[in-house]
Amino acid sequence: MKIAFTTQGQTLEAALDSRFGRAPNFIIYDLDSNTFKVIDNRDNLNAAQGAGVQSAETIAKSGATVLVTGHCGPNAYRVLQSAGIKIYNCDAPTVKAALELYRTGKLAESSAADVTGHWK
Repeated sequence: MKIAFTTQGQTLEAALDSRFGRAPNFIIYDLDSNTFKVIDNRDNLNAAQGAGVQSAETIAKSGATVLVTGHCGPNAYRVLQSAGIKIYNCDAPTVKAALELYRTGKLAESSAADVTGHWK
């Protein structure tokens, strides 16, 4: 099972980014092998619009079935939901801390977008 995390860096110790569509990177963590890869998302940092949808498509293509992020807007939320990806909002300081919260069942699945579109 693969989990996507929004992050500002490229390691598990990196800060969890509160923005989904405009996070600089995604860490895709494989729970089965305890390994991860980094996906560069910097092309979406300055996008005038559509950053969330483009990022959601990237996550869907990565094979992740779970997304852990700070916030997710309505358009990205719809794309993720239609791809069968479960979304969890989290305010942990690092990817590693967010992963531990997920592993121990301390995160609640999101039932709706929690910010309006074009949130920065």
